Amino acid sequence: MKLPLLNVSKILLAILWALCAISAQAQIDTTSSKMSQNDGKLIAVAMNSNIPDWITQELQPSTLSLSQQQQELQWFKSQAVPFAGLTIRVVSEHIDTHVYESEVLAKAFYDLTGIHVIHELTGEDDVIKKISAQMVTGLNLYDAYINDSDLIGSHSRSGAITTISELLTFEFGQYTLPTLDLNDFIGLQFTSDPFGVIYQLPDQQFANLYWYRSDWFENSNFKSQFKLQYGYELGVPQNWQAYEDIARFFSEDINTIDGIRIYGHMDYAATDPSLGWRISDAWLSMAGVGDVGLPNGLPVDEWGIRVEHCHPAGASVARGGALNSPAAVYAIEKFVDWLKYAPDEAKSLTFSEAGKWLATGKIAQQIFWYSAFVGDLNRPNLPIMDAQGFPKWKVAPSPVGKYWKKGMKSGYQDAGSWTFLKNTPKERQIAAWLYAQFLVSKSVSLKKTLVGFTPIRLSDLESNVMSEKAPYLGGLVEFYRSNARNVWTPTGSNVPDYPNMAGFWWQYVSKIVDGTYSAKQGLDAFAKRVDEHLAQLEQTMVNAKCAPKMNPIKDEAWWLSQPGSPKPINQQVIKGQTLPYEEAIRVWN
Repeated sequence: MKLPLLNVSKILLAILWALCAISAQAQIDTTSSKMSQNDGKLIAVAMNSNIPDWITQELQPSTLSLSQQQQELQWFKSQAVPFAGLTIRVVSEHIDTHVYESEVLAKAFYDLTGIHVIHELTGEDDVIKKISAQMVTGLNLYDAYINDSDLIGSHSRSGAITTISELLTFEFGQYTLPTLDLNDFIGLQFTSDPFGVIYQLPDQQFANLYWYRSDWFENSNFKSQFKLQYGYELGVPQNWQAYEDIARFFSEDINTIDGIRIYGHMDYAATDPSLGWRISDAWLSMAGVGDVGLPNGLPVDEWGIRVEHCHPAGASVARGGALNSPAAVYAIEKFVDWLKYAPDEAKSLTFSEAGKWLATGKIAQQIFWYSAFVGDLNRPNLPIMDAQGFPKWKVAPSPVGKYWKKGMKSGYQDAGSWTFLKNTPKERQIAAWLYAQFLVSKSVSLKKTLVGFTPIRLSDLESNVMSEKAPYLGGLVEFYRSNARNVWTPTGSNVPDYPNMAGFWWQYVSKIVDGTYSAKQGLDAFAKRVDEHLAQLEQTMVNAKCAPKMNPIKDEAWWLSQPGSPKPINQQVIKGQTLPYEEAIRVWN
């Protein structure tokens, strides 16, 4: 079958990447050939590696006992014997979790197995380009990828993926870790298609959450002043009106603390791919654009795409979608309007640049903040840390917009997951599968969670170790122990061509931010572009399972009068609502 549509320039670019990789691959093959001459020696090294040293000096703490870790790592040693001397290449985005894997765990794996791993780190956008290049060219550029589960819709339709379900049963499960324990993974539902086939194995997870200065919110003077002005308690906002009131309160009413200018909101809006992720990562679902139903809303999801029996049928209101619906317009208008409560620089900042502002101690709250960066905000001597090493901030479930209803998706969760392509030689694929299982094994996962704060296992989250660590992580553990971890979800299977479609977001939203379009004009153009792309895919993916089947165009008023999404304009005046932190967390239990 045909792959998702790629234009000529992208194909040429993919071929260029492939040609550049041939030289590197030739070096690997040469190295592997030289190693093969000493297979017996390498196997001996693998079998004589010092497992107890790794267990006691690096892989602590663990939910396993020392003897259980010994048995688990011994399994990797014994299963890897046929592959000792092989060099494999994998690639992932550059976050703390993957840095630890690349710099420490890859060495541990080599010491245990004799399999050398080149674990490359790059931007997530580049990971997507590389995996697309391998699909297009058919060349074995990498042996495995850790890429976001946002691509589940693309992967499940491409015909190019060796599924996890297949790997689990390969050679009667000989290479499946007996203690892998799939039921222990908290995000496996995000990496499965609507029919339960597992396409990816989660390696790390983090959510976009509400972040706030708990010390300021607990200040008695601020609390009294806020209640006097707005008529309710200063606390964790439960809806967007409360978030807006709090943003105005700190930016305009308080304005300075100890002579330092402070702000009630932080965001970023530079014309950059990260602006697209800022909105596509479930901002519309937080407003209430989609339908009730987890993980992504049915029949309309957080991208505003309607599906009929798993077939994408359109994104525009005229085709039953909601990308240019009143709720979507409301979401984008709030995003743009709230920039006035952020530092002036916010409009010109990218995702990574904006992330540094919270550590300065000048920001009261941020509605959309990725929890993978907890480590950057609990370093000693920051103005947002107290003298005892505890954070002056907390994270909590994000507030929702006026179109949101109970039972809907409430936010975004990134699930960076192992992906294997069918055009990878079987020997290299099995070696990479062993490496992937090592990085998510119970011998490794708890220590890795403490390094990168991106938990994947329920057993780790429920451990005494995480209970002891919780006061230092500002509510992250409480969030992941609550049902909220199931309501914050990645992009789902409705998006049939994530590599191409993800780029549409920033191209259109940036024109709304700079005033070229109003929110309605920009979203109308955006929805039309998505419909055009889906229609093209309908022609090129004719043999694909769950290929697009576009709805005919109808009058928007007809669709807006139907139950569910797309929803008509909500004229209701909403009053701000807040809760104390302890109650805000309990809402999700």
